[in-house]
Amino acid sequence: MTTQIATGTWTIDATHTSVGFQVRHLAVSKVRGTFDNVAGTIEIAENITDSKVNGTVEVASVNTRNADRDNHLRTGDFFAADEFPEITFTSTEITGEGDELKVTGDFTMRGVTKPVTFDVEIGGVLPNNGYGAQVLGFEATTTINRKEFGVSFNMATEAGGLTLGEDVKIVIEGEAKPRRLVPRVCAATGYVSRSIAGVQCRAHRA
Repeated sequence: MTTQIATGTWTIDATHTSVGFQVRHLAVSKVRGTFDNVAGTIEIAENITDSKVNGTVEVASVNTRNADRDNHLRTGDFFAADEFPEITFTSTEITGEGDELKVTGDFTMRGVTKPVTFDVEIGGVLPNNGYGAQVLGFEATTTINRKEFGVSFNMATEAGGLTLGEDVKIVIEGEAKPRRLVPRVCAATGYVSRSIAGVQCRAHRA
């Protein structure tokens, strides 16, 4: 099955998007977390493999449901949030067909950029979410080695192992909506403009 997606710019709906991660803990379980502040765009082309994806997460918004652990993750032992406030992804290649794609791009964390490939499954497009907007649903997963991005902190256990694993699984469950242009009249000039919904208009003569 291939989902038909309208061409143009789709904006990530942060309210309905989760960027999560999980890492092995004490070799017997996993610790999971999310980033609460996320943003991004998807540029859908006529040929889906010509599309572009850009995404950003705010490092300081990390949330593992434990304040002490979150504060530690923001330090130089892990994300160094003050020095590197964002994790970004910019696609460079999209392959696949139908609703299953591979999206490869430049993944940047702690100032280190490396190619990363996400396995993406398109969940479908809802024509109307009840508020007049289309909704695109998707899931994207990948696994990175945190040490390749300068996140090498660890501690030995009494049993002789390490507290944390090196591999980090990233799971993104998201929704996106078409970026809408709406006509506006700027009171100061009377000029008509078209600008993104919800953003202050810039006047251009009609």
